[in-house]
Amino acid sequence: MNIILCEASELSSDHMIRLSGRRYEHIRNVLKCAVGDQVRVGIVDGAKGTGQVLAINTETLELQVELKEPPLPYHPATLILALPRPKMLRRILRSCAEFGVQNIHIIQSYRVEKSYWQSPLLQPQKVRQALLAGLERSGDTRLPKITLHRRFKPFIEDQLKEIAEGTPILLAHPGDFSPMETSFTEPRLIMIGPEGGFIPYEVDLACQAGAQPRTLGTRILSVDTAVPAVLGRALT
Repeated sequence: MNIILCEASELSSDHMIRLSGRRYEHIRNVLKCAVGDQVRVGIVDGAKGTGQVLAINTETLELQVELKEPPLPYHPATLILALPRPKMLRRILRSCAEFGVQNIHIIQSYRVEKSYWQSPLLQPQKVRQALLAGLERSGDTRLPKITLHRRFKPFIEDQLKEIAEGTPILLAHPGDFSPMETSFTEPRLIMIGPEGGFIPYEVDLACQAGAQPRTLGTRILSVDTAVPAVLGRALT
C-alpha cells in the first residue's frame, strides 16, 4: 500500500481513525511503524494527507489524521471495455484505478461469453475491492465509476454519442488503420474489444456512431495488456 484508505464513516469528529485487520497489519508489520510515526492516509472519494500513530496494541492502532490534499487528477480517457474473461477482470480494474480513470463502461460484444456476466467478480463488493487495490498502489482516493451495459447495439446506437459529448471516440482494433496517438492530454473515449477483437459488424456500427478505428501495432495484444498500453499514452 502507498496510501491507507479509510471510509468517511471511520473518521471521528476529532479526526481520529482506529484500524484493525489488513490495514493494521500493513502499518505494523510491513511499514513497521511505532507510536509517533506517520503514514499516508486518504478518505475514499475524498481528501488525503497524513496520519500519525498515537497508540498501537496487539490488534488495533489509532491514527490522528490531517487531510488537506486533494485527490490526484483524473485520467483524460473514458474507457469502454468489452467484458473480459473473469480471470482478467480484477487486474484490469485495478490497473484502471491506478491510472485514475474516472468512468469505465463495460459492454457486451459478440465474442464475450454470456456466462461472464454471472461471474462473482462482477458483484459490486468484488469490483470495489479491485478498484481499492489500485488506488492503494497509486496513492489516490477516488473510485472509478463502473457502468454495465449488457446489450451492444442499444449501447452503441442510443448511448455512445451521449457519453462522448463531442469527445473523440477511438476504437483500438487490429487492422490496417491509423496508429493510436502516442500521447494525449485531452479527453478521449477509448473502446477496447474482447479477446479476438470486435467483429466487423460491431466495428461498422461503432464507426457509424462516430468511432475512429486505431491500431496499436502489428502485434495482437491481450486485453489486460492493451488496457495499460493505451492508458499509458496519456500525459497526466
